[in-house]
Amino acid sequence: MFVKVCGTTSEEDALLAVAMGADAVGFVFAPSPRQVAPQHVADIVKRLPPEIIAVGVFRDESPQRVLAITQIAGLKAVQLHGHEGPEDSTWLSTRVPMVIQAFPAADPRVRKAANYGAGVVLLDAPNPGSGEVFDWSLAAEVPPGPLLMIAGGLHPGNVSAAIARTKPWGVDVVTGVEREPGKKDPIKLREFIAAARAAAEEIEREHGPMPARAGAGGAGSPGEDAPDSAPYDWQEDA
Repeated sequence: MFVKVCGTTSEEDALLAVAMGADAVGFVFAPSPRQVAPQHVADIVKRLPPEIIAVGVFRDESPQRVLAITQIAGLKAVQLHGHEGPEDSTWLSTRVPMVIQAFPAADPRVRKAANYGAGVVLLDAPNPGSGEVFDWSLAAEVPPGPLLMIAGGLHPGNVSAAIARTKPWGVDVVTGVEREPGKKDPIKLREFIAAARAAAEEIEREHGPMPARAGAGGAGSPGEDAPDSAPYDWQEDA
């Protein structure tokens, strides 16, 4: 079970996430109370173990700008969380080791996610960062091909149920492991990661190795327009 801890704003919290067992640490470059500067992230990334994936979260930036920030900050992955088109995601997928294309649950674009060229599809709540949980049955709309990551209101108390229902490749968390906006809670972090890993192990004990997505052994590397809410701005905290 791939675990990404996002909304990281400090070296202390990045290293804390790593110590607790996270596979990836996310940094928000889109407008947000958790927005960070590329050079600040570059300084943090230098301190991370080489196996940890540093992810930059962007919204409606030009792909050229995304690539430039990726190179400045030393990122290994980008997460596109806006209205980016398939051509933007595909262009970046040939230049960045991992591209995560995010969609709000029930967005009509989800059914065409395989056209975006991203190795990973992130399914989030309609208002990302709100701490709201979406209907997990909507994960079935993600087509075969890309790996599935689940976000949206996850916390130590519900991540096991989310994994059991959707059988994702990975999970992504922000508010569910914070003590305040932009500040991680060590106990919540430890409990979340332990619960996610335990849930995956339970599924494997009962059913064998987990597929990348329930009903579709997805592969890949680590309609109407979407709602115009600003993802990753955590409006309840602003």
